[in-house]
Amino acid sequence: MAKITYIEHNGTEHVVDVAPGLTVMEGARDNNIPGIEADCGGACACSTCHVYVDNAWIEKIPAKDAMEEDMLDFAFEPDAARSRLTCQIKVTDDLDGLVVHMPEKQI
Repeated sequence: MAKITYIEHNGTEHVVDVAPGLTVMEGARDNNIPGIEADCGGACACSTCHVYVDNAWIEKIPAKDAMEEDMLDFAFEPDAARSRLTCQIKVTDDLDGLVVHMPEKQI
């Protein structure tokens, strides 16, 4: 299990264990984390699971692909370096300790 910290826009932290093989979005959904809506269910067809990856983790997660880059154009206040769609980040043991910050809102 990887321990992932989801931080709401208001600063509220949620630390949960997420099984390898799931996505960071599925970890939020399965643990009722507010702030990640995931309207498309993980198909990379919306931007409602947008987060800002903590600076310490940016280089430790796999790079975005072109489809994710395109969908992030629709996210609320995307950051070129830190914005990611949680449906596109597959959990591995190497992500133990990952910290993500939720935007003020999802669109």
